[in-house]
Amino acid sequence: MIGSQQFYYLAEEAIEKKLTLWEQFLDDIWTSVSDTHMWIGVLKVVLRILVILIVSRIIRIVVNRIIDNVMNPSASKRLKLRTRRVQTVGKLLKNATTYIINFIVLLLILNEFNINLAPLLAGAGVIGLAIGFGAQSLVKDVITGFFVILEDHFSVGDVIEVGGKFKGTVEMIGLRATRIRSWTGEVYILPNGNISDVTNYSVNNVLAVVDVSVAATENLEHMADIVRGVAAKFEDPNIVNKADYLGIQTLSASDVILRLTVLCRANTQAAVSRHLNAEVKKAFEAAGNPRYYAVDAMERAGS
Repeated sequence: MIGSQQFYYLAEEAIEKKLTLWEQFLDDIWTSVSDTHMWIGVLKVVLRILVILIVSRIIRIVVNRIIDNVMNPSASKRLKLRTRRVQTVGKLLKNATTYIINFIVLLLILNEFNINLAPLLAGAGVIGLAIGFGAQSLVKDVITGFFVILEDHFSVGDVIEVGGKFKGTVEMIGLRATRIRSWTGEVYILPNGNISDVTNYSVNNVLAVVDVSVAATENLEHMADIVRGVAAKFEDPNIVNKADYLGIQTLSASDVILRLTVLCRANTQAAVSRHLNAEVKKAFEAAGNPRYYAVDAMERAGS
């Protein structure tokens, strides 16, 4: 009986202690909740965080406005920069500004919660170093993309050919990859580290070359006069100078190749060549000489 009574007493004491601890816990919570100084501190932290967010937003808007003003078309003309390059650099600067501001805001908010940032920054550095060793191709792509934009190899809207395989219009230049759309609709996504041997067709004026083949039995001077007349009268909104008749390009037993050239705006040589071919055809038909054909020399070469 004595043993059982002691057991009951011990059990009651344990229950009383638990109740006492629970009451103390509730009292501590109520004390914390009813503490005016604590709520004032919380309010100050919340206000500081709101101020940080608002100021960061204002800074980002101001910086974006500055970038837009610096990178507008009139500024690019004053600085003698290409408009498409300016637009590409402007987008890159905006993205970089957003990342930097968001990172600083995150650090300031963590600091408001009294979180020690030194271990986090040290850990981020170690993680970044590990990623750098483990993703060397990614780092190569990023570095190459940066220099592509900085050195103006090509810009959004340019027609380029990469490695003799991929040709099309640049739709997007990122720090990691470049997207190119061909004239038939295919989209090529190329890592920047793999981009080499780039041919840019949109930088300078280009020369459209048209070869006109006439039968060797035809009167050469008469054929040349017709071609000269076409060159003198040829008009196209994409040409820079008048078309030139260069003379006989090749000579064989069956035909004679007469060459025409015309300087035109960047990446318009195909359209200009087709137009010039059509004008030559009309001129020969009007002269009553159907025994000829006109061939775009660049298309014959596989361009």
